[in-house]
Amino acid sequence: MRHIDVFNGDADGLCALHQLRLAEPVESEIVTGLKREISLLERVRGDSQSAVTVLDVSLDRNRAALVRLLSEGASVHYIDHHIAGEIPVHARLRVCIDTSPDVCTSILVDRELGGRFRLWAIVAAFGDGLQRRALQMADALMLGEDQQATLRALGEALNYNAYGDTEADVAIPPRALYELLRRYVDPFEFAAREPIIEVLIAQFGADLKAAMQIAPLHEDDHCRVVRFPDCSWSRRVSGTFANRLAEGDPRRACAVVKEIQGAGYRVSVRAPGAMAAGSELDRLCRRFGGAGRVGAAGIDRLPDARLDEFVTELRIAALRWTQASGSPRT
Repeated sequence: MRHIDVFNGDADGLCALHQLRLAEPVESEIVTGLKREISLLERVRGDSQSAVTVLDVSLDRNRAALVRLLSEGASVHYIDHHIAGEIPVHARLRVCIDTSPDVCTSILVDRELGGRFRLWAIVAAFGDGLQRRALQMADALMLGEDQQATLRALGEALNYNAYGDTEADVAIPPRALYELLRRYVDPFEFAAREPIIEVLIAQFGADLKAAMQIAPLHEDDHCRVVRFPDCSWSRRVSGTFANRLAEGDPRRACAVVKEIQGAGYRVSVRAPGAMAAGSELDRLCRRFGGAGRVGAAGIDRLPDARLDEFVTELRIAALRWTQASGSPRT
């Protein structure tokens, strides 16, 4: 049997596959990429001897390739937490999709495995901006503050490394990072022994400091929009900085708008925890050609001419979410 593992190259995708392969070791072909490389299934060709595992990759954006793979005879196991749209029904397709705002793909894998490698799910949750859920799982395992801090730093470092327009923007390609990670059962040992983690944490700190110097493009009681210039640090830090903004302000939506040379903007949008369940950010971003999930979404290319429109729509949506929550910002 030919095994093919397809996964997002961020913390969630890395940790989801790692948990599965710790539980079910196989030699597999690896298909992954940077955060914005969503259409990964287009790279895969299958047959009746192919078993394809897909993790943390939007089914909505890969539906045609999925249908093709099934028609070629492949068996597919699909686990994800993004909005999927219509899910094909097929005897050789096994799907686990949960779009709840407090789960990520690694948490779904953790459920399937009965918590056997939960430390990695905690790493992924921290990296994916699910701080409250990560802390709940860490507390349940009675992890100390230093241990929690280590898992958070590791998760954010893994997630941070997935952002960039090309692999030249990041410290290590996601596939190479996975090859290092897969050697370790224990995330604490991985964080302590692999020098690249110290490099990523230091680089993330420097990029975050640069991001903090940027004045908001728009700011009110309900949302904040920050516009970054097009440079290597902004390409790397945009998504993780958006997570930090949402975590730091539990009543205000946020968007990081990064300039793309000659091609408009790339946008990362987050709803804070207090709004995430009802925010429907995916719907907002889909109106501008984007995708995502209810609490976190993005737009790959927002035209220059639509920036003001997007900011206006985000302001209206954020105000509506705040009013619906019944607890206005103070």
